[in-house]
Amino acid sequence: MAQEDFQYKLKVYIDSTVDKSAKTRQGALDGLKTAMATKILYEFISERRMTITDSIERCLKKGKGVEQCAAASLACLLCIQLGSGIESEEVFKTLKPVFKTILNDGAANIQARQACATSLGLCTLVAEDDIMDVYATMECFESLFTRSYVREDGSRPSVNPQTTQLHTNALLSWALLLTICTGSHIRVIAQKHLAKLPRLLENDNVNMRIAAGETIALLFELIRDVDPEFDYDGWEPLCEQLNALATDCNKHRAKTDKRKQRSVFRDVLKAVEEGDFQSETIRFATERMVIDSWVKKRTYDAFREFVGSGMNYHLQSNEFIRDVFELGPPMLIDSAALKAMKSSRLERHLYNAAAFKARTKARSKFRDKRVDVGEF
Repeated sequence: MAQEDFQYKLKVYIDSTVDKSAKTRQGALDGLKTAMATKILYEFISERRMTITDSIERCLKKGKGVEQCAAASLACLLCIQLGSGIESEEVFKTLKPVFKTILNDGAANIQARQACATSLGLCTLVAEDDIMDVYATMECFESLFTRSYVREDGSRPSVNPQTTQLHTNALLSWALLLTICTGSHIRVIAQKHLAKLPRLLENDNVNMRIAAGETIALLFELIRDVDPEFDYDGWEPLCEQLNALATDCNKHRAKTDKRKQRSVFRDVLKAVEEGDFQSETIRFATERMVIDSWVKKRTYDAFREFVGSGMNYHLQSNEFIRDVFELGPPMLIDSAALKAMKSSRLERHLYNAAAFKARTKARSKFRDKRVDVGEF
């Protein structure tokens, strides 16, 4: 009964995406987004994929800012649900021209353009079947973010914050597609952009600086995989620039921005200097996944942006996402077995208490040493 009620609600949402009221359409799009982000609905969606695609296309073409953003996000979630194959290719073939039209239209709503820049990148990764079309989409992104490059004479282009965010989204989508390029194309990209990307590190917007730094680290990782003897002429000035950002203490910048920037650029500097990556472990159910490269990080961040809090569920159950991260087929564990694997509340409490006690002792010793040094 619960399943039937849920499916009935989804059908109502699908029907409501063509309602006359913009508020109703917006609510329907948000409802479908939440459902697709938190559940696996392949069978239900597969039968209705073209109906949903038509609704998304209509909302992108005729809707206004917020509605267009919701429709663009829903397109990505639809492709994630369908996985890489003929079904998602059909969906993307319909929506790609609409995405590109909005993205390249300077008169279109800026939030809609930002959303299309992000959605076009992920949908291309999931559903594009021709690598030459991937390269064409990358060139579309290049035409946007290169407008934020500091000019060779040192002057900065006059770009408002909203447009800078559009260029940042385009850069991140370009970096995402970089992860699936061939070795020969990565050589071409490195030759064309590696000397110019550091110009974005001088941007006033912290998100652009961080996106540029992570893209540079990603490009170094990829080119070194293709050519282990790769040598970059501007390596020393780049390392100096990255080190300055990793230790930035300019008073005119917000504290949160500086903290965020320093943390990211310490890792970027390590990547450029030593080819190192600060690995991170993601735990979900009884499994774990190690993010041990910039390629994996960019891919994970791209999926998480759309799936949000449902990312762990998709890592556990979505065959396509598991295939992307090489996790193998989904593990079938019943709720009783899962409950048996979890530690009891008392065990967790005792463990936390012991850890707290040990941490307090260690800190007390450290404080005593600092007092001694001060007195000496």
